Amino acid sequence: MNTPTLPEQGRPETEVLDDLKDFARDDPDYRNQRLWSLVYHLDEGHDDFAASAYRQYASANGLNPAAFQSLKRMESEIVAMVCGLLNAGPDGCGVLTAGGTESCLMAVKTYRDMARKTRGVHRPNMVIPATAHVAWFKAAEYFGVTPRLLPMNAELATDITRLNRRIDRNTVMVLGSAPEYPHGTIDPIAAMGEIAARRRVPLHIDACVGGMILPFMAMNGVDLPAWDFRVPGVTSMSADLHKYGYTSKGASLILYRNLDLLKHQMFVYQDWPGGVFASPALLGTRPGGAYASAWAVMQKLGVNGYRDLAARTTEAVEALKTGIAAIEGLRILGNPQGPLLSFGAADRAISIFAVADQLEARGWSVNRVQNPDGIHAMVTARHRDVTHQYLSDLAESVATVRADPELARSGGAATYGMMAHVPLRGMVRAKVLDVFSEMYRAGGGKLHLDDQTRPSLPERLMARYVDWKARRG
Repeated sequence: MNTPTLPEQGRPETEVLDDLKDFARDDPDYRNQRLWSLVYHLDEGHDDFAASAYRQYASANGLNPAAFQSLKRMESEIVAMVCGLLNAGPDGCGVLTAGGTESCLMAVKTYRDMARKTRGVHRPNMVIPATAHVAWFKAAEYFGVTPRLLPMNAELATDITRLNRRIDRNTVMVLGSAPEYPHGTIDPIAAMGEIAARRRVPLHIDACVGGMILPFMAMNGVDLPAWDFRVPGVTSMSADLHKYGYTSKGASLILYRNLDLLKHQMFVYQDWPGGVFASPALLGTRPGGAYASAWAVMQKLGVNGYRDLAARTTEAVEALKTGIAAIEGLRILGNPQGPLLSFGAADRAISIFAVADQLEARGWSVNRVQNPDGIHAMVTARHRDVTHQYLSDLAESVATVRADPELARSGGAATYGMMAHVPLRGMVRAKVLDVFSEMYRAGGGKLHLDDQTRPSLPERLMARYVDWKARRG
């Protein structure tokens, strides 16, 4: 393959735009709701509106809030609106970030630095559920904070009976999720808040998924446990606008109960030759289009619009729960309480990863979870239109796998099954790192899990595992 180079002469705009359309040829079909993650799509008209708002501020930069005061106004109003939804109180404050991961990173950085400054902590740890989003493990690695895990109980919920014992003088924060990603369960945040407050440790709630839908589900009468700033021990929250807020990509929030907490997030350098520099979050340049799109979409939808979207999402989730429970050999994993769920096999004769392969053969994009193995669905309002077809294809897929057990030993089922169950996890990490890094070679392509690649990865892992076992006798 030839490595792409910058063209000597600029190309016609129409030709370039046609190429962009062609690039998407093999992308997931999210416009017809065949994708259950990554994209929160309402319709082309909504996309056009959000893009129009984005375009008005596409060149604007939120790096210096004194320069683009329009962006600072939008950010302040967005923060105020969501602080109100999440009951942050009169002193609530926060920052617009580029996504959920930046929000998570900022919370860890903030509480590490606060503990270092106020308590002299130099070997920081944080207590997080085993089901916490992987962004928290990334933050732990980036900022040198040791994660102490709260395990799952038999119901796949976070076991907080060990929380008090996990906290020590070096604990900089505790984390709860609303909901957690793997199974859609809301952590027992009221109980976590009581323990955190008693031990005087900050409690952050990761509501990147739930922050812009759980309030409206509650308004619609859905019974939810306490999960936001109304819990006294909660000191900060993260909420993604580009998920169930349906804004353009690149908009999340990190919110704090007061400015004394937020100050520990901020970076100030006073001796730079370029001038005194201050930054509220991780990024320097902050794309103004994301501010404008977020503000505009929230104004367009309003409370009633979001309540309607939440109602349609809830209807789709409940239809999926009922339909999955009715298919012999399947079970819902955990206790999903929000807009996402996972399901696995209740019958050992069924490989859930083989079922996933069959769903993909029928045109669905499928996400898989592990420990326990399952299929994941992040449900949006538009999925209500396709739940019947999805459940029909799911039932057919289960029947196909039940009739042919060999399907569990080929295709993606072999890859994901092996990756999930090889006991030497460092081996898995090293091999995934090799494959993943190849995607970022200059001019490189995408990750291909075709029929040739799929068997090779688990076979190599198994060969290494067998060799290790032999050497250990």
